[in-house]
Amino acid sequence: MHWLHEPREWRTEGSAIVAKADPHTDFWRKTHDSGMRDSGHFCYQQVTGDFTAEVKVSGEYTDLYDHAGLMIRLDEATWIKSGIEFFNGAQHASAVLTRDYSDWSIAPWGNPKAIWLRAVRKGGTIEVYASSDGAIYDMIRQGFLTAEPAVSVGIMICAPTGSGFSARFEGFTIT
Repeated sequence: MHWLHEPREWRTEGSAIVAKADPHTDFWRKTHDSGMRDSGHFCYQQVTGDFTAEVKVSGEYTDLYDHAGLMIRLDEATWIKSGIEFFNGAQHASAVLTRDYSDWSIAPWGNPKAIWLRAVRKGGTIEVYASSDGAIYDMIRQGFLTAEPAVSVGIMICAPTGSGFSARFEGFTIT
């Protein structure tokens, strides 16, 4: 695994990764404010072809847009990030699909201690699923990402508006 924008604070605990997002870090492109931010933290590996990626994420969400979860990325203009995002004082299941412009979707998720995420690539299409218990998954997003065969797949964390927050990533697998 490699880091894109390695955070100042991170560590492994057995098979888990605990990372603290640096302040004012994000992945976002052009939508609503024309801004382009490519400063979030992404720990990844290259994958070619179809796959399923899974991870359990828990975090100390406190500030608007604190976000942690999975990311699949071709380059700075083509990626999807999904996970829990803090919005209006609560945790939401979130997915941002970016093909030059970012396209954001969120759904209230309560305030679970953790969320299990699954991303499935079939050809150029990505499906993102979320679960509160690691057993029953609901699809939260489907979209075309890229036909390029190789992409980067891993965990991401960002803190666009706050002073940073910590998240724990457990059981990250790619099959």
